[in-house]
Amino acid sequence: WSSDVCSSDLLSLALGPLAVYFTLFGLINLRRTPFLTTGARDTAALALAVSGLVIIGPIELFMPEGAMINFGPYALGLALAFYVLTMTLLILLQKPSLTVYNISPVEFRPILVEVVGHLDPHARWAGNSLVLPDLQIELHVDSFAPMRNITLVAVGDQQSFSGWRRFESHLAVALAKMEVARNPIGAGMVIVGLAMVSVMMVQLAGNADEVVQALREMLRLQQ
Repeated sequence: WSSDVCSSDLLSLALGPLAVYFTLFGLINLRRTPFLTTGARDTAALALAVSGLVIIGPIELFMPEGAMINFGPYALGLALAFYVLTMTLLILLQKPSLTVYNISPVEFRPILVEVVGHLDPHARWAGNSLVLPDLQIELHVDSFAPMRNITLVAVGDQQSFSGWRRFESHLAVALAKMEVARNPIGAGMVIVGLAMVSVMMVQLAGNADEVVQALREMLRLQQ
């Protein structure tokens, strides 16, 4: 950038999606019921959260100067399209997985056993690994105790996506009936997210002209 001021102004804008991500993630952890999502949605949300930092970081640093001169803001649009396509490809290449937020392993295990028993009486356990032959899925159960997160990750390449969808729907119904304690970490994440939004708003309110100037320079709208 032409100055450190421009960099800080654009950084405040870039932190916007990340601030929203922190706030929403904190609210999810403050729910009284667990929250179930797929690994694909989780990755897509994270990609969106860091998109602002990617724009002012790697995309800007590695953008060919000639492309910016010749195509102006369209070059940035092409770079963003490349980022979206890359993340889409990574999501499509991911193994099926499910993530459950705001639940401990002790609380989750009975629910999982109940759902598995209802879906597939031939299911087999081996430690934290589970095989459901009737659904044609095999998975491993991982947990992250500090954040109260559970991840169910596919093991092996022979997976039935329809089996995973059926497993997800039944697990979602079972989890919706649960009531769990609020995760204290959620409050901290909400505070961090709102603090980032506040800093961004103050920065934008006090340096509106500088922000516009920085955007014009990034998009090469003026020489």
